[in-house]
Amino acid sequence: MHYQLDIEGEAVSLGFSPVEGKNTAEVSVDAGTHRVCFHALPDGRLHLVIDGKAIEAFLVAVDNGKQVFIDGHTFLVRNAGKGYSRRPGARSADEIPDQVTPPMPSVVVRILVRAGDRVRRGQGLVVVSAMKMETTLVAPHDGRVAGINTAVDAKVAPGDILVDIEKEASKDE
Repeated sequence: MHYQLDIEGEAVSLGFSPVEGKNTAEVSVDAGTHRVCFHALPDGRLHLVIDGKAIEAFLVAVDNGKQVFIDGHTFLVRNAGKGYSRRPGARSADEIPDQVTPPMPSVVVRILVRAGDRVRRGQGLVVVSAMKMETTLVAPHDGRVAGINTAVDAKVAPGDILVDIEKEASKDE
């Protein structure tokens, strides 16, 4: 699996290849490759062993990504995803994607809305889990849920549209 991340405004390319069991992977970041063992702990903690060195990280979901706390340093990490670009006119990093799709292969653990519900931009719609971490996918705009294209325990991947939302016209239009 390959991911494009934005870490404190810097584009980072990350490769992730599971090996030897469910909590170990080869992770390539830019030019280097590392063996990483990981275990999710309560309260957003993550125990990592990177090339034999133990590290404790803390993750907190925020509106525009995840805050990662490691060794006294804080980093804002966002999924740059498809189309990430530093070109002039590129999409702002704090914009919500136009479609409700998971950032990585995941399993649906909760569906927070039903067809016909009215939703507001940023409202939680579906909770997915990947590598023992949960992510809440949110509404890209105000609207009405036109359809739900998934179910609890479904395996989903980036590009799978999990919820269809009909955009509501603003009162000014």
